[in-house]
Amino acid sequence: MDARQLADRLAIQDVLVRYCTAIDTGSYDLLDDVFTADGIGDYTGAGGIRGTVAEIKAWLSRALVPFTVRQHLVTNFRIAIDGDTATSHCYLFNPLGFAGDDGQMQMLFCGGAYTDVFVRTSAGWRIRERVISTVYLHGKLPG
Repeated sequence: MDARQLADRLAIQDVLVRYCTAIDTGSYDLLDDVFTADGIGDYTGAGGIRGTVAEIKAWLSRALVPFTVRQHLVTNFRIAIDGDTATSHCYLFNPLGFAGDDGQMQMLFCGGAYTDVFVRTSAGWRIRERVISTVYLHGKLPG
């Protein structure tokens, strides 16, 4: 692997982490620096929507309101770069916390994977398409 390939791989990993930061901090406008302008996210594998970046931002801002604790962790990166396009697959572990009926913190643990198609843009690597697959949920949903 040469220096450019290493730099590309690290840049793609930075985008994957930037996504987690956007979700966990509720800074959904950061997703504009994660996805291409015509990017699509498919969250149907986690009970969500398939939509554009604008639709994803609106959906996430509603869907994650109950969770006062959010922590997205991504690991086991498998990245294949081919010129100005790339694919990636990584595992996700997502603990989510919310206040239960008794006021105590309740936890929901999600495990799964993100499968992404990346393109190199003038602003750097961006996700053109993201698909989430859920492997397990442990705990209960709020409400």
